Amino acid sequence: MSPDQSQTAFAASAADLAVRALDALRGVEGAALVARHVEEAADPKAALAAIRLVGADLFAPHLLADAVLLPEDAMAVVQSFTVFPPPVSVPAAPPAGPAEPWIAAWRDWATSALLARFSGGETLVPEPMGAPVAEEPDASDGSGSDWQRWSVRMGQLSPLALPGLDGPVHAAARRAPLALARGASRAVLRRDFPTAMRITRWLALLAAEGARLPLDPAPLVEHLRLLGGGPRLALDAAIAGRLLAPARRDRA
Repeated sequence: MSPDQSQTAFAASAADLAVRALDALRGVEGAALVARHVEEAADPKAALAAIRLVGADLFAPHLLADAVLLPEDAMAVVQSFTVFPPPVSVPAAPPAGPAEPWIAAWRDWATSALLARFSGGETLVPEPMGAPVAEEPDASDGSGSDWQRWSVRMGQLSPLALPGLDGPVHAAARRAPLALARGASRAVLRRDFPTAMRITRWLALLAAEGARLPLDPAPLVEHLRLLGGGPRLALDAAIAGRLLAPARRDRA
């Protein structure tokens, strides 16, 4: 299989796994969500890669819908780290340099941290060193132009926008609600709905924490959900909706 074919297989498997996670979040999916995805896959290696692509969002049903993590699901996540081990060390990306290795490292940490929380095991991936996304100039007040790149990076880190996680990336989001709001609005105007939804997840998390925001994320989540954009966007929208539900009840 060529690299392009492998990437296509990984993406298709990740979309299928996102549907399973969405069903589980809605209470539709039965037991062994992740393990069954691997067992039923025509390409088990692609299924394991999909676990890493969907990442921490696989634990959304456990965080937001009280689903129980079964041992076989935990083992499937561990197996994904065994077959696709993360780099031993990832240097902090400079603000002007490529952020992809650093973003992948934080996403792997999030998956590992939630796995340890629900399975009682050890964290497989240490917290990455450095937080260049938290150091972007002008991120806190949304001035200048750095908020555009900063908000896109935060969107790439959207699987960290879950209530069971906390760290430098979350602190950066709390310092920069205006930059997040501008980033989400810009993505909507550019019709980049997946990016808009990923950034809006951070706004939903901040709303759940009781933060004052420059815009109400609830109508934006519903707008993006109705526009559609595949299983990944649907899962992001469902997670954001769950995060916003307590905030809406508090305001009622």
